[in-house]
Amino acid sequence: MLRGVLGKTFRLVGYTIQYGCIAHCAFEYVGGVVMCSGPSMEPTIQNSDIVFAENVSRHFYGIQRGDIVIAKSPSDPKSNICKRVIGLEGDKILTTSPSDFFKSHIYVPTGHVWLEGDNLQNSTDSRYYGPIPYGLIRGRIFFKIWPLSDFGFLRDSPNGHRFSDD
Repeated sequence: MLRGVLGKTFRLVGYTIQYGCIAHCAFEYVGGVVMCSGPSMEPTIQNSDIVFAENVSRHFYGIQRGDIVIAKSPSDPKSNICKRVIGLEGDKILTTSPSDFFKSHIYVPTGHVWLEGDNLQNSTDSRYYGPIPYGLIRGRIFFKIWPLSDFGFLRDSPNGHRFSDD
């Protein structure tokens, strides 16, 4: 009897580990559901919106200008940020200070991206901490799940003029 109980227990533990590994790989390499918080991506993504982030693009360097990404915060590695890609490596970016008094150009270094929130007046982004390494990108957001009134693919940036090749 003890042998039967131990056998079932080990099988259960084995299945749990096996399915846990499958789930981990799915969330790490395929994608998952994410709740976004904060006002930095308004009006595109509101506080507490639920979105789907796919992780395949980051593994194949498929992130493009205009994509919305989830990335590890360069100032707090325990938290994630949700921002739009404004520039890729080698791009020349017109930067502005928070007060909009000072404007300058910066080149995005190799292996980095320039991220900004859609709500430029209320976003801590690359204008504050500079370009971030590509390796901090966790996934690309492309689909809004909640609220149901906004269900569907995300719309373009309200700051579309930022992508022009000047």
